[in-house]
Amino acid sequence: MKPISLRLSGLQSYREPQEVDFERLTEAGVFGIFGPTGSGKSSILDAITLALYGKVERAANGTQGIMNQAEKTLAVSFTFELSGAGEKKRFRVERQFKRGGDVSVSNTISRFVEITEAGDIVLADKLVDVTRCVEAQIGLHMQDFTRAVVLPQGKFAEFLSLTGKDRRSMLQRLFRLERFGDGLALKLSQRMKAAEAALNEAAAEQLGLGDASAEAVAAAEARYREAAAAAAAARAALAEAERLHAERLHVRERLSALREKEALQAQLLA
Repeated sequence: MKPISLRLSGLQSYREPQEVDFERLTEAGVFGIFGPTGSGKSSILDAITLALYGKVERAANGTQGIMNQAEKTLAVSFTFELSGAGEKKRFRVERQFKRGGDVSVSNTISRFVEITEAGDIVLADKLVDVTRCVEAQIGLHMQDFTRAVVLPQGKFAEFLSLTGKDRRSMLQRLFRLERFGDGLALKLSQRMKAAEAALNEAAAEQLGLGDASAEAVAAAEARYREAAAAAAAARAALAEAERLHAERLHVRERLSALREKEALQAQLLA
């Protein structure tokens, strides 16, 4: 994200409308914001954060702590540029807050605008929708932005103390690596589920096959040898039975022929 310009008014010491032209500041390269304590250096970062996310973490109730006590309204407008995929896009975030009483501050205007050659295109005009558009375009939530971009006082130590998971998630959003991290995680999850399904299927088949331990295999081999011996004995008995059957069939045929001859003999004798 490249800052282009910032307009603010009614924010802490910046009562009158002020504009910061970042393009002019960056003409010579790196620039710095210097000044004594309380001069409003952090207020510039607060204004950028307020414009992008609608609140400032270190301020009471998000906004009332940074509104100038003598003013009734607070307005911020931040223009920035995003580059990627060979193209550049410019956006402007506008927010306005109004004091409703001694302590209450309410948002009256929120707009997220895309700046094009054909003109401005309002992409969102509600508080929550504008913040959602900012997060989608920049790829950072407010906590990530304050930890990695503006780094208010005390936030650098918080960034260093993040756990591995939180730091990895923040860096993924910061460098827009979700399509790699999330994509790889999805592929890994799918492959893991496929492997688990194959494993469960193999386990079910194994249950259908029964016990396949070495003892069970040895017992099955012993039963096979016993069955083979019994089958060989049965085949031998079958062969003997077939031999006796053929022999008895032959004897039966001879006896039948003999009875026919004896009957014929008796007829001849008569």
